[in-house]
Amino acid sequence: MPRRTGDRRPASGRAPAALPWLGGLLAVYLIAPLGAGIAAAVSADWRAADMAALARAALTSVLSASLATLVIALFGIPLGYLLARRRGRAVAALGLVVQLPLALPPLSSGILLLFLIGYDSPLGRLTGGALTDSFIGIVLSQTFVAAPFLVIAARSAFAAVDPMLEEVAATLGRGRLPIFLSISLPLAWPATAAGLLLAWLRAFGEFGATVMVAYHPYSLPVYTYVAFGAQGLPAMLPIVLPTLVIALSLLALAGMLSQRPSIPAFRARRKIPPARAPRPPAPIPRQAEGVPLDLRLEKRLGDFRLDIAWSSAARRLAILGPSGSGKTLTLKLIAGIEALDGGCIRLAGAELSGLPPARRGVAYVPQNYGLFPHLSVAEQLLFPAGADPRLGRRWIERLRLEGLEDRLPAALSLGQQQRVAVARALVRQSRLILLDEPFSALDAPLRADLRRELLALQGELEATTILVTHDPQEAALLADELLVLEGGRILQSGSAAAVFRRPAGERVARLLGAQNAAEGVAVEGGLIAIGGGVALAAAGPSFEPGTRVGWNVPPERIRLVADGTYRGQVESVAPLGAGFEASVRLGDARLLISGSGAPPACCQSCRLDIDPQAIQLWPRAL
Repeated sequence: MPRRTGDRRPASGRAPAALPWLGGLLAVYLIAPLGAGIAAAVSADWRAADMAALARAALTSVLSASLATLVIALFGIPLGYLLARRRGRAVAALGLVVQLPLALPPLSSGILLLFLIGYDSPLGRLTGGALTDSFIGIVLSQTFVAAPFLVIAARSAFAAVDPMLEEVAATLGRGRLPIFLSISLPLAWPATAAGLLLAWLRAFGEFGATVMVAYHPYSLPVYTYVAFGAQGLPAMLPIVLPTLVIALSLLALAGMLSQRPSIPAFRARRKIPPARAPRPPAPIPRQAEGVPLDLRLEKRLGDFRLDIAWSSAARRLAILGPSGSGKTLTLKLIAGIEALDGGCIRLAGAELSGLPPARRGVAYVPQNYGLFPHLSVAEQLLFPAGADPRLGRRWIERLRLEGLEDRLPAALSLGQQQRVAVARALVRQSRLILLDEPFSALDAPLRADLRRELLALQGELEATTILVTHDPQEAALLADELLVLEGGRILQSGSAAAVFRRPAGERVARLLGAQNAAEGVAVEGGLIAIGGGVALAAAGPSFEPGTRVGWNVPPERIRLVADGTYRGQVESVAPLGAGFEASVRLGDARLLISGSGAPPACCQSCRLDIDPQAIQLWPRAL
């Protein structure tokens, strides 16, 4: 049976013949000592063991390893986070140095510690030698040797957490520490916990540094060494057995923890009220105009430079442009996720540039929605600072999320994830909502449905929305005012109707979806001569006669009719779903025409009409 898409089971292909032998030999060698120890249990001298001394040594190791692990967790988890999130040579050097105890022989680690805390060191003289040959000396030795196990695990775990989730959490009004405790740490916890267990095991079994720094009181490894010297090998199995059992148990636990995807932590204490009897939703008051927004943005990222100035008071704004034009960067600068190199951001006259994301009153919905993987739908909606549970229920009902409150994001469809992300942005009072290509991951039917849903939602909201898109249809439907970007620069801005009617140039026209871009010359009477004696009638302000212009008309706004105004020549015809697409020569232009019904005959003359209101015009550069 063919494997289903997304099946994560390992492939069953055969490995090269030598690999099982090579791997198997090492596995046998690693397992053989355990087998030999089990076999020796039959002849072991169990009566010779000093159980009281063994218990004291084991207790010393358990307590000291636990205290050392607590210290390692308190300082090592933040260090792992720092190493995962910061960049630069200094951080890279720090990451290398903190791993040094792994590379050093344990005895060398002990000698280095003696230079720091020994009797003749400044710290040793200050503490009267209390840091060596003492329980605290054991803890210090274990901490030094075992800490890298946690730091490395935590660094890798935090590096695997998408920083975008922390960015989204910041725009929802949360501070850095709450974000770390409720988002970063829970998502990184399984691998971090496994690192903690390994650190405890390393501390529990530490001998070399401990015997140099704190020979007394006996830890279990030191006691094992002393007992071996005094009693020989036959008496060792009772002493080694506790270490073996503890090590195997914790290794198994570490393996289980590392397989868990995340842990739900810091669950919301508030609850979303239960659904009530269906009733018409109360109208949401909104302003006739949006919040006045004034942007002066300067930002350099490598070789890319963003430099734009834009002011608007429209309620529905859109930023249109190709990939890499700076659209997402613009939203991140407004939200405070990225810092400005220069300029300002004013919302309703208030300067936002110096404020952290949590205090800007700006909601941000990233392209992949930024849902927290370990939180249910209800917890997502209660996460924003100041979230109103009753408002959460309202948006659950309004966005058709009933029955999904206890589901995690992985159990939601893409459309449901998008609605949850929008609902989460709306449960907090925000003056500005930033939507970064919210439909890009959706299939065509769902995209059309959610566009209409967002259009209806925009009519209910008081907040201003800024939509980032590369789809001109979305921009035309969901925006009153439009900003067209390319390469970090503004190509054109203004009302959506004006921009679509009169693009600033051919590049803008093509970004607006022009498929029939052509050239012509303005003539008397507001007509556009396009060659072959054909003059197009276009609505809107006319150009000075003799001006070279570019023009475009959407394929669906051209009609083939028997008594059409213009005569053309059909050059090719192809089926297009239930209709057709034809290429027609009109003057010097070649036009694509989309239509339904019977297709025209190929290589025949035809008559066609073009809606003057549908013709886009722009001045041609000389």
